[in-house]
Amino acid sequence: MKIVIVGAGKVGTQLCEDLSNEGHDIVLIELSDYKLNQVIDKVDITGIVGNGANIQILEEVNMSDVDVFIAVTQKDEINLLSAVIAKKMGAENTIVRVRSTEYNDHLAFMKESFGISLMMNPDHQAASDIIQTLQYPSAHNVESFASNRVNLVEFVVENHSSLINQPLLSFRNNYGNVLVCVILRQGTVIIPDGSYSIQQGDHIYVTGNPKDIREFLFRVNGKHKVKQVLIVGGGNITFYLCQYFEKLKINVKVIENNPEVARRLAERFEHFEIILGDGTNQDFLIHQGLEHYDALVSLTGIDEENILISMFASQHGVNRIVTKVNRRDLLKIVGDVGLQTIITPKSIVADHMISVVRALHNSKGSNVEALYRLIDNRVEALQFKVSNQSKVINQPLKDLITKKNLLIAYIIRNNELIFPGGMDCIQANDSVIVVSTTTLSDLDDILA
Repeated sequence: MKIVIVGAGKVGTQLCEDLSNEGHDIVLIELSDYKLNQVIDKVDITGIVGNGANIQILEEVNMSDVDVFIAVTQKDEINLLSAVIAKKMGAENTIVRVRSTEYNDHLAFMKESFGISLMMNPDHQAASDIIQTLQYPSAHNVESFASNRVNLVEFVVENHSSLINQPLLSFRNNYGNVLVCVILRQGTVIIPDGSYSIQQGDHIYVTGNPKDIREFLFRVNGKHKVKQVLIVGGGNITFYLCQYFEKLKINVKVIENNPEVARRLAERFEHFEIILGDGTNQDFLIHQGLEHYDALVSLTGIDEENILISMFASQHGVNRIVTKVNRRDLLKIVGDVGLQTIITPKSIVADHMISVVRALHNSKGSNVEALYRLIDNRVEALQFKVSNQSKVINQPLKDLITKKNLLIAYIIRNNELIFPGGMDCIQANDSVIVVSTTTLSDLDDILA
């Protein structure tokens, strides 16, 4: 497909890399020739220096040939305007990133009014992901499928866990409809079968409905719900988090060093403590009662600060720690230093946009309804909508010869969740959740 991307920031660069690797024809529009050349030197794409909302610039691309137009500059208004112009000039589908809190409540209205295919607010989505993770005891990360009816949850097997040495064959008898999809063991990714046993230190990813997973995690780890949260940093993600926490009646303290930002939060969230101060100061954190909080969420604008704050919280016994890190390469440098849940807004929005592009690319086949990439993109979890032309329908799963390192985790049929066995069959119009170490664009790609 021919895809135009406006903006060579973090999200735009990642989209160029990922979509180019999937074989699409990418044109990048960027005001800075330096930034543009940086991406062109790194990725097999073409580029144009200029404003993505400039009609003359867009005319150079020939919009009538464009399958997907994606606007991800730092300015919401430029993104919206460029998408509207691109649509008028013939682009088939338009995708826009919008970050302002002023626009967030009106995304559906703007999407319909402007004829935009998808509008995404990465900060709002990041806040939603954080909330979801904190609602599971001991979970490091949570991804959702089927309108949040099926979740994929990561946690670490600790040294006291009853799971150690337990074979996966016995999982269903012991824990009901909870399935181990992925194991990360000493850097090795495993899509396990029933012969595997769980070991101490494994990062395991399980799927199931929210109720079953909560009960499972409580049984194996015994940790309770979060009731008090300390947030360091008062940006957009914090604003959306506070909206969620308000509804959940969770006690919140926010530490912010910018007086204007702190004042805005204090005026909007009167029931929360908004403290003006330096959240990177360890004595200050101790004075604010760090060790008494159930969870710490570090959301400053500097990755290194977030990592150091989270490390300090871990040393002082905070059970749940969420860290915003945009440059994930830093994690390879610092290693395992007590970090738990890592939130990367650029990856959240890029993964969602790529799932939409895959669905559009294969609109006649089994569409990609959701996509999540795990373990530094070494594993993908996808939800497909099954077409009536699919090669996998109406055959028992045990008879399907699938690729290696692949697992069919769930089937959703007529709103019913099916935890599949070997005799179950996939049918047209089902939704199917697949976990794989290879890139899949269509459900039929699971076949060997």
